[in-house]
Amino acid sequence: MIELRHLRTLVALKETGSLAGAAKKRFVTQSALSHQIKELETRINSSIFIRKSKPLSFTQEGARLLNLAEEILPKVVETEYDLKQGLNDELNQLAVGIECHSCFRWLMPVMEQFRTAYPNVNLDLSSRHLFDSLNALEIGELDVVLTSDPVPGQSIAYQHLFDFEVQLVVANDHPLAKLEYVTPKQLEKLAIISYPVPLQRLDLYRHFLEPAGVEAGEQISCDLTMMLLQRIACKDGVAALPTWSISESYGLNLTAIKLGPEGLKRPLFGAYRKDSSSARVAQQWLKLVAKEGLAKQHKFN
Repeated sequence: MIELRHLRTLVALKETGSLAGAAKKRFVTQSALSHQIKELETRINSSIFIRKSKPLSFTQEGARLLNLAEEILPKVVETEYDLKQGLNDELNQLAVGIECHSCFRWLMPVMEQFRTAYPNVNLDLSSRHLFDSLNALEIGELDVVLTSDPVPGQSIAYQHLFDFEVQLVVANDHPLAKLEYVTPKQLEKLAIISYPVPLQRLDLYRHFLEPAGVEAGEQISCDLTMMLLQRIACKDGVAALPTWSISESYGLNLTAIKLGPEGLKRPLFGAYRKDSSSARVAQQWLKLVAKEGLAKQHKFN
């Protein structure tokens, strides 16, 4: 198969009139260029230029390939430029929905990286659609959503970003603090401190207590991470948080414990509409999120 590198070499040969000049223009050694030409000639079963001709003269086959190169390469360059510009110019806002209160802080560096790469795109990070973000995505109110609970659908694409661990957080002098891990039964009827999310949506309840048939205790809601952690330190209750939230303990005397002997692992996905004009920009945003998230996981594992 004829490749773009072959076509670029043909153009370089025409422009410089020699193997040495073409090699210099293509930033390869003359030996490497000769090997590439030989490879092309083997593929088409014909010489592409007349050896020892000065100035270099193309064979009929070589001239046909040169015409092809001069027709195709400008289109390739134009398309590459358009695609690159499209990421910056095809929209001026990317609305990102977050289903996780504790994600906001570690996403700050990602937002800065994205704004540097795409200064024309206004990044709007919001949790206002917290309980209905995927529906908001589907109807166009959001462009991308970070979620741990994908819902199958033909119009939405899900990109797995990374897995994270949810751990139980208790005060250092809590009766559970010395354990390596806790069982669902040990948390029966204990007060649960959480962000303002319905109990049925909490990972601790849905993926740990409920499957074991264990009844949860009173739910205490806190809007801010610092307030939530302070209430845990005061032994008002326990909480289940991702490891990145636990790292921000604000100097409080807290202990993190595994949920079950294997720990409770949850996935994080990036969702976007497949046919949306913002799909490509959403993918670029999600690449940055995955990179930052994996770095966080490596740090705390």
